[in-house]
Amino acid sequence: MDNGSAQDRSKIALVTGTSSGIGLATAVRLAQAGLRVVATMRDVAKAGPLRERARGAGVELEVAALDVSQPASIQAGVAAVLARHGRIDVLINNAGLGHLGTLEHTRDEDLRRVFEVNFFGAWHTTRAVVASMRAARSGRIITVSSLGGLLGQPFNDAYAAAKFAVEGWMESLAPVLRRFGVQVSLVEPGPVRTEFVTRLGPSLAERMADAADPYRPMLEVYLKASQERIAAIGQSAEDVAGVILEAATAEAPHFRYQTSEAVRGAAARKYVDPSGDSVLALVGGRLEG
Repeated sequence: MDNGSAQDRSKIALVTGTSSGIGLATAVRLAQAGLRVVATMRDVAKAGPLRERARGAGVELEVAALDVSQPASIQAGVAAVLARHGRIDVLINNAGLGHLGTLEHTRDEDLRRVFEVNFFGAWHTTRAVVASMRAARSGRIITVSSLGGLLGQPFNDAYAAAKFAVEGWMESLAPVLRRFGVQVSLVEPGPVRTEFVTRLGPSLAERMADAADPYRPMLEVYLKASQERIAAIGQSAEDVAGVILEAATAEAPHFRYQTSEAVRGAAARKYVDPSGDSVLALVGGRLEG
């Protein structure tokens, strides 16, 4: 695969959630591969790390405001890109929001916020872009999902629900858009060493401080096990960005890309066990001290 071809250099890629983590690494990696990148984020005042990384990599990219939780912002942002460039060839739905807490811990407003960013944000951004791709009979839509979109994890009720929804929607959409020449892919990371894992809501500290919380012992064990997993098998944002680049530039992209052998192994366990018992045993083991 020649990532520096003239064809790739002319492609326009819109990436959401690029102020840090996977989105930042992906924007720079795509620009290095020769794509013209429009790197979007909710607050462009936070673009400093992205601009610095791009300078260090010797690439240029556009930075634009786009808040995936606000449909009007999405419409305006996409319209501006289409007006400037005439098309969007690659959409990377990357913006995401984590939340830690089981059913009784999760307020309705927390649940809605998780879905607004992780599901409806990708839904509305894709809908804003897809008509132009369909008309051109060409395009790539790549959504960053998660192993949590395939396997439910303790204390990830809201996040897993949103990512499961993304997986079902994309699996339904992909064969339809393929008839119009638009390729749809999901990228499914496991543990990633980014700031994302630390932005899980201020109420977590309150729950951990409440000695009467019946879930507290399990939550403490789970957090410790999660930290150990990240240390042992966690990938870097750059690792995941490399997989996204593959999905964006492959001649015949896959529908699903798991980003590591560990993720592929966990996903395979679910696919070969219709009962789901082995999956519950796997994730339930993270609650045992």
